[in-house]
Amino acid sequence: MTAPVSGTLDVAVAEEFSSLLVGIHRGVRRRLRRAVGAPVLRGAQVELLRLVVDSPGSRVSDAAGELCLAGNSVSTLVNQLVGLGLLRREADPRDGRVVLLFATDEAVERVEAWRGRRRELMGELVADLPEEERAALAAALPALRRLAQGLREVPEAG
Repeated sequence: MTAPVSGTLDVAVAEEFSSLLVGIHRGVRRRLRRAVGAPVLRGAQVELLRLVVDSPGSRVSDAAGELCLAGNSVSTLVNQLVGLGLLRREADPRDGRVVLLFATDEAVERVEAWRGRRRELMGELVADLPEEERAALAAALPALRRLAQGLREVPEAG
């Protein structure tokens, strides 16, 4: 990452932006949770499920790195999702000591349905904004991508 945020205005913008992102994320999850049905999954479970749907055959260690979680935390999530019938483990054919993760058909359907509902919800919300605000959101996307990438590149404190 580059230089720290400078100036009171930049700090205030960064703080408000952070708070708004949390609120948007929470609101979207709350709305979608009502529509998806049981079982209700926690945030980390959903993130792991999406990762495995997008990257079938992921290793627990790869998932832990991608999600910035400890390996034992991901193992716990895997056990929970296997118990719910949403993930399955398979031995790696090249190294039987390694476990590969695969989403079940039910999990793939849930993730696809969730993504479709999220697209619809966000599309409706954005469509309700005035055109100049929609244009401002579109113009902000490159900066938001850089922020997201910067967060992925931050080394863990240790």
